[in-house]
Amino acid sequence: MLDIQTHMDFAGQGKAERWSRFIITFFGVIGLIYGAFVQQFSQTVYILGVGFVLSSLITIPPWPLYRRNALKWQKPIDTDAKSSSSESGDEGKKKKK
Repeated sequence: MLDIQTHMDFAGQGKAERWSRFIITFFGVIGLIYGAFVQQFSQTVYILGVGFVLSSLITIPPWPLYRRNALKWQKPIDTDAKSSSSESGDEGKKKKK
């Protein structure tokens, strides 16, 4: 089958959020200035809509630049070997005063 990656790491999520805020704010300011210049609020909304679509295309898919800081997971603990050796009593549960 296809090996399509569907995740972002934490640093990539932060980067995507910063990019989306920047793009939408930039297009909002440009749209507001242009809409005031031509006296058409609809032009402001159209430009902001283009910014939203562009921001969505850049930040929603998990592009490789959002997956550069993969987490290093610990190796799993073998619970069968650990549970058989620690069944001898409450030595792990006693509190020191």
